[in-house]
Amino acid sequence: MNNTKGTLYLIPTRLGDNPPLEVLPISIKKVIEDLDYYIVENEKTARRFIKRISPSKSQPTLKLQVLNKYTTEAERNTYLNSCLEGISIGLLSEAGCPAIADPGAEIVKLAHQMDIKVVPLVGPSSILLALMGSGMNGQSFTFNGYLPIDKSERKAKLKTLERLSSEHNQAQIFIETPYRNMKMLEDLADTLHPNTNVCVACDLTLPTEFIKTKSASEWKHNKEDLHKRPSIFIIQKD
Repeated sequence: MNNTKGTLYLIPTRLGDNPPLEVLPISIKKVIEDLDYYIVENEKTARRFIKRISPSKSQPTLKLQVLNKYTTEAERNTYLNSCLEGISIGLLSEAGCPAIADPGAEIVKLAHQMDIKVVPLVGPSSILLALMGSGMNGQSFTFNGYLPIDKSERKAKLKTLERLSSEHNQAQIFIETPYRNMKMLEDLADTLHPNTNVCVACDLTLPTEFIKTKSASEWKHNKEDLHKRPSIFIIQKD
């Protein structure tokens, strides 16, 4: 067996269907051209992405392992075995950066346990891009993932996040299933204090990109259609 372990490369992908090298550095292309082993969320979209980045790369030589909610712990624990044999592996997200609001975090944790070198590569993170464009506190912030679906529980959570944002001068970031974006914005406008700042960052890095921070009361008059458009929401009460 090769005593030199391979490396786990964390490879960012696009946030939408724009030309890859408009939003990704050339280093991504170089790494993909060197790798044949990948851990991915969806084989079809991963192959399409790799082909867009490196059209000349042989697809039949690619060895893809699928990591999603159906992957068992026993399966996942074998995914880095090739690294132990000296073969480097790329971890691909479906959108944005691996391991950030992404199941790849478990693979990265496993790599550290197996003393495998981890190399995160530069690429777009919708969470950080939204925070950058929000005007809210970039020194102290929390990503909360998805909020409860139940209406009363969601409103209670929003009030809790609003209170935390005020007490700690902290931006509170969260996401929603795209087809519920408009309902989320309605709840934000109806539930939060009228002066609480609310940022909506939508279609980041795409031609249809929309980023706007307004008070909760101002969002009551929203005319932007967010339906089925990937969005990040950030709130902060002064």
